[in-house]
Amino acid sequence: MSFAYNFISTNINYASYKMHSALTEHLLLNLTMILFLGALAQWLAWRYRFPSIAFLLLFGFMAGPIGRFVDPDALFGKTFIPIVSLSVAFILFEGALSLKFSEVVSTRKVVRNLVTFGALITLVLGAAASYYILKLDIWLSFLFAAILTVTGPTVILPLLRHIKPVSKVSSVLKWEGIVVDPIGAILAVLVYQAMITGEFETSHMFIVKHFAQIVGAGLFAGALGAVFFYQLLRNYLVPEYLQNPFTLALVACVFTGSNLLMEESGLLAITLMGIMLANQKKVDVKNILVFKENLRVLLISILFILLSARLRIRDFEYLNADSLIFMAVLIFVIRPVCVFASSIKSDLNFREKLFISFMAPRGIIAASVSSVFALNLIEAGHKNAAMIVPLTFMVIVVTVLFYSIVSPW
Repeated sequence: MSFAYNFISTNINYASYKMHSALTEHLLLNLTMILFLGALAQWLAWRYRFPSIAFLLLFGFMAGPIGRFVDPDALFGKTFIPIVSLSVAFILFEGALSLKFSEVVSTRKVVRNLVTFGALITLVLGAAASYYILKLDIWLSFLFAAILTVTGPTVILPLLRHIKPVSKVSSVLKWEGIVVDPIGAILAVLVYQAMITGEFETSHMFIVKHFAQIVGAGLFAGALGAVFFYQLLRNYLVPEYLQNPFTLALVACVFTGSNLLMEESGLLAITLMGIMLANQKKVDVKNILVFKENLRVLLISILFILLSARLRIRDFEYLNADSLIFMAVLIFVIRPVCVFASSIKSDLNFREKLFISFMAPRGIIAASVSSVFALNLIEAGHKNAAMIVPLTFMVIVVTVLFYSIVSPW
């Protein structure tokens, strides 16, 4: 009897070990595949002088909905969305760390208008187009439009390096692309919270209060993080070889701490922290910026493959004639109206305004924000919430390809 028990127990343990070993190998293979595809996409982008996002999305579609050998949700489980959020914070901080006030001396009003008045124009017109063309309900239309207020600095900056427009145009696009990202995310949060409350009569006052709380928490956490890090570096309390890992840790702390103060205020905090550090004169942050640039390439590669791999074949059913009409309205009507209205009485001439009008690709922020809110709405049982992610990826693909082809001309 004892022999039989030991025999069965041994075989069960062995089978359990083999299953665990097979699972470990499967996860390792998935992670290796994601890293390899990301590196390959970046190399192809460099080799053929084309935006890397196009290749990253292609490989993500092949790995996920087509090949079905990468499943991000099974790979990371409930940690997937937090990992995406923190990675986006690192990417946005790197972008903010490159923003200099001296770049926009003559165009600061245009930048200000684009990220405030222009964002509201995109929100309202985008919501109207979503409601009447895509037939989304009113709140989902506003949520989708809020997501589309962001542009993609990770796509714009490589295009600008290739095209080399005049400096003031380049600066406007760079500043808009980075600063509007947390603003767009905040707009999406406000719309989402209004959807949860359900009634417009109570929602509009809630939105105003919630907006003030998010901005207040973000400004406080970002300024505190910047001052703290500045003092550490100025007083040589962090050795040079530890500056990069310490920066990562501090960015994570500021992002998380701000979100704990007020949900979804972290991106604003990180952006403010980066801008403040970039524009102080007494501490050199060039080494940190170089490290962050390399980290950004890795994170963007991984995130785009993972996010696009979450799509399913059935999601492409939403790509139809109505969605193409919506894309045309977004590119040829909404964006030019936004730019020309935001640049009235500015130093920009007509050609410069036109160039800015036709340079608004969407990128990793839109992809990640849409994934987060769609998941939350689906869990809450909201009708048609599943449409948000495939429609957002459609916008990313079309805008990246369109602006990449048109902008050099």
